[in-house]
Amino acid sequence: MVMLNKFKQVQEQWGGSNEVIDHWLETRQSLIVEYCKLAALQPSSAKASTLSELPSPAELQNFCQHLVDYISEGHFKIYDMVMNKWQSTGFEATDEINQSYGHIVLTTEPLLNFTDKYAAITATDELTDFDSDLSLIGEIIEARFEVEDQLIQQIADSLAVPPGA
Repeated sequence: MVMLNKFKQVQEQWGGSNEVIDHWLETRQSLIVEYCKLAALQPSSAKASTLSELPSPAELQNFCQHLVDYISEGHFKIYDMVMNKWQSTGFEATDEINQSYGHIVLTTEPLLNFTDKYAAITATDELTDFDSDLSLIGEIIEARFEVEDQLIQQIADSLAVPPGA
């Protein structure tokens, strides 16, 4: 899966460089694993899904919880920790960094809409749109990861040049 390969590249590049980034990558890895579990349950052909091919309510709730945790940690912990650490050393966010953060924020609502739709399903609920919804969420998660990686790179690049240099 492309998402896992990209994750491995990012982990090799940034893993071990900072405990905040390491934590962020661990959380991301957990989300990718949960997504892959759900994607593996999907039908391999275009035939209509049967109940046995769909995830259980517990599996969906688990993924939705990981997704909410990832989003929350990003917005309320990791980004704040990075920015606070960064600003304490005299740095200020550039337009490019603010723009990247803005792109990340744009992915939040569709991801939360997915969790709103699927976190409370029951075994009797029909999941008629699930295949397309899961595919779309995979695309949004991948796009979010790409922008987060750009943000990490932008911050790392700016840290390589002391303030006022």
